[in-house]
Amino acid sequence: MTGLSSADRASDRRADRAVVRSIVAASGSSFALGMSILPPVRRDAIRAVYAFCRIVDDIADGDSPMGTDPAACAAALDAWEEEIVRAHGGIPRTAVGAELARAIDRHDLPQAEFLLLLDGMRMDAACIVAPSGEMLTAYIRRVAGSVGVLSMHCFGAWRGHSSERFALSLARGLQLTNILRDVAEDARRGRLYLPAHVLRAAGLPDDPKAAVDHPALPRARAILGREARAAYAEAALEIPSHSRARLLPALMMMGPYERLLGRMEDDWTVVPPRRSGVGKLIDGTRRVLARGG
Repeated sequence: MTGLSSADRASDRRADRAVVRSIVAASGSSFALGMSILPPVRRDAIRAVYAFCRIVDDIADGDSPMGTDPAACAAALDAWEEEIVRAHGGIPRTAVGAELARAIDRHDLPQAEFLLLLDGMRMDAACIVAPSGEMLTAYIRRVAGSVGVLSMHCFGAWRGHSSERFALSLARGLQLTNILRDVAEDARRGRLYLPAHVLRAAGLPDDPKAAVDHPALPRARAILGREARAAYAEAALEIPSHSRARLLPALMMMGPYERLLGRMEDDWTVVPPRRSGVGKLIDGTRRVLARGG
């Protein structure tokens, strides 16, 4: 790297960014609009984080080239852990790692959060079924909370403990909403994220396929829905402690997901399509912004 000319380094950066952008574009993520409003340097950073998340999530879900082979998935996640360490040391080997290294250098992205995310992917790869409340909390902290903390750094919104509370509460709300929406799809993968205490309260079996077809499923979803609603309320308490302009990308996720939760609350017997409502970002953002003035 030290022997490269400035033109060669610029060419490498363009190539790395192109790889990251292709991963983000291929995902069809509803987060894309939130990324687009950021200044270029911050936009590049959050795109790199998202590309990394997309890659390791596909590995955990068995959607990557190695499929569902446990040993291959474990090795792939271990390789990405090594790449994260290398990125923090400034010696990445991949295009995504190179973009992460630049983001880490510019925005002080904590290595521990990337490693937590990888631990969450390992939990996913093992197929979670009816976790304890503590296990579900630990899982959400890893797969969603880590992304929230990293995102707040990328946005330039980090303000210490209040930002941590906002990021983790919002991450919990978003992840619980995903769980409520995706219960049937997760069951097809042999997973059941509805926690044991919710299953017991609703009288629901802890077998994924049996739970999806059980008449008590709406009751279980309603119970967990109240936890999601509480998480959004906790996140909202922290909004005034931040620059709303810096928080805007996060609010552009919060509004539509809260609206999606609201539609499910209207009728828990209906499981919406995976992408339902989350793509309509502008209206949801206006609702959140209007709430705080």
